[in-house]
Amino acid sequence: MRSDVTLRPLDENRLLGLLDAAVADADPREVMPPVAGPGGWTAERKAAFLRFHHSRSLSAEPVETTYVIVVGETVVGAARLCPLEDAGHAVEAGVWIGRSHRGSGVGGAVFRHLLALARAAGFASLFVNTKPDNIAVHRLLAALDITPVRDGDAVTAWVDLAAAG
Repeated sequence: MRSDVTLRPLDENRLLGLLDAAVADADPREVMPPVAGPGGWTAERKAAFLRFHHSRSLSAEPVETTYVIVVGETVVGAARLCPLEDAGHAVEAGVWIGRSHRGSGVGGAVFRHLLALARAAGFASLFVNTKPDNIAVHRLLAALDITPVRDGDAVTAWVDLAAAG
């Protein structure tokens, strides 16, 4: 596992750095819900990105915990853990990594960090939801001997945190 990849809790000081990383190295559709209007990083889309994180993880009652992915000292993406209310002690993982850092082992390191964080927080299982063409996630799951299930345009997997390394 890469030793230069860390996850730092999102806070107000790190939020603008996360926005800068998204604008420089990701498509808005990869990192946030859709926003009407022309494509690309418009002023409205940047404001929506900030509102999104304020509402999800920086609010007085956050619905998820978001982490800034840092390689060395460079912000390269975000990872999140969102508790699932209807699934017992389960949490959903989500990750986006800037294009220039994909395929270099960052995702594997982030996934292992998320497994450890979810386990430390007392969750029993971790849920992964991706698309059929996300080969990187499929490889991560295969490396952990986890078999995903395809249902139409969704590929899902449950990771038993007691068994996963």
